[in-house]
Amino acid sequence: MTASSLAEILVIDDELQIRRLLRFALETGGYSVREAETGRLGLAEIAGRKPDAIILDLGLPDMSGLEVLKHLREWSKLPVLILSVRGQEIDKVAALDAGADDYLTKPFGNGELLARLRVLLRRGEDTESSTLSFGPIQADFSRRVVTKNGIHVKLTVKEYGLFRLLATHCGKVLTHQQILRELWGPDAEEQTHYLRVHMTHLRQKLEETPSQPRFLKTESGIGYRLVTEG
Repeated sequence: MTASSLAEILVIDDELQIRRLLRFALETGGYSVREAETGRLGLAEIAGRKPDAIILDLGLPDMSGLEVLKHLREWSKLPVLILSVRGQEIDKVAALDAGADDYLTKPFGNGELLARLRVLLRRGEDTESSTLSFGPIQADFSRRVVTKNGIHVKLTVKEYGLFRLLATHCGKVLTHQQILRELWGPDAEEQTHYLRVHMTHLRQKLEETPSQPRFLKTESGIGYRLVTEG
């Protein structure tokens, strides 16, 4: 499948106007679009047609988008992009923790929507690689070597673990709790100060301007993501 020419996107949203806007943006971008206005119809569409990606609103009339996601993750790993209104930070974190791949806040631009989808679809197609290259950074995870402008970067065990975790989920938002659980264990999910310290050190070593990170992005109040196309 090329970037978008054959990809089918299922939009699950109860607002007709939003579905129309999404259909226009997606079809203009070369995607095929299907729609569902309730969570149950959306799950039935997914089971019957297996779309390439799903755009899911959190506020649905019959069941919450979070419930839809939890049901879906019992049997499918299809990419899911969450739609959220401003002020629903708790819901966005809950959705990401439940297995969503990314989120967009309403209102959003068509360009950002299509860019997020391209990342999700590409990640679904990519096979796992032991190397990663972006900007001045090159990483060989099989050798545990990270270089910047060809010079070896010394990372601590936690810094390397944080970088590799973000690289493994490149482009995806990882919540503070997901990262802490993975690197420090379930008892550390509230210790976000640990994470801030290690992220600061990692940026100092990898970013050209640590105070204005190009690659290691903060999602305010939610977590971090590694962006390699900045």
